[in-house]
Amino acid sequence: MTDGTIDRDGVAIHYEVHGAATARPPLLLSHGYAASTSMWGPNLAALSADRQVVAWDLRGHGRSDAPADPAAYSEDAALGDMVAVLDGAGVDGVVLVGMSLGGYLSLSFLARYPERVAGLVLVDTGPGFKNDEARERWNRDAEARAIAFETDGLDALGSGPEVAVSVHDPLGLALAARGILTQHDDHVIASLPSVRVPTLVISGAGHAANLDQPEAFNAAVRQFLDRLPA
Repeated sequence: MTDGTIDRDGVAIHYEVHGAATARPPLLLSHGYAASTSMWGPNLAALSADRQVVAWDLRGHGRSDAPADPAAYSEDAALGDMVAVLDGAGVDGVVLVGMSLGGYLSLSFLARYPERVAGLVLVDTGPGFKNDEARERWNRDAEARAIAFETDGLDALGSGPEVAVSVHDPLGLALAARGILTQHDDHVIASLPSVRVPTLVISGAGHAANLDQPEAFNAAVRQFLDRLPA
């Protein structure tokens, strides 16, 4: 495993590269809100056995920087971070593997940079909302999470397995909730009819299928990847 850092206008974005480059398309693993690269621990050996795997920490999460400026957090910034991480790792066409918020960002990335995506694995995630009222409810929940982190610090993390293994700056999580977790329109769900890459959708009884049943998750993803062209 190799650690790397990308400087994005003074914001350091952490990433890891596992496995060796092969003819098979590499993976980019994007974690969920309040999680980090650590959530992929039970999956990395299996997924990187025959290809390169890149995992990264969203800004405000894990070992990436948590800038104090609210303007530093946005969906556009997160997508730019994904591009920078891929470039830094020397990776072009990838299969995007995204859990929860990471899945939403993966869909948004595909809509913006289709030429860089060879496939999708969407884990316990959703494409956002067509309905304005539903989106507003989501955004109110995101604001409530931000306030909880500002008030209670990391005690607001909860007990989900994907967040239990992560270390964060609580103020970074608050700003990420307001700037990245919130949604402003229906552009992601509206992009679904244009998806033309092979896609695997995984949904479990819990919110982190890769941690709840890692062996089943690894087997399902590897089976999907084996069907993709080199």
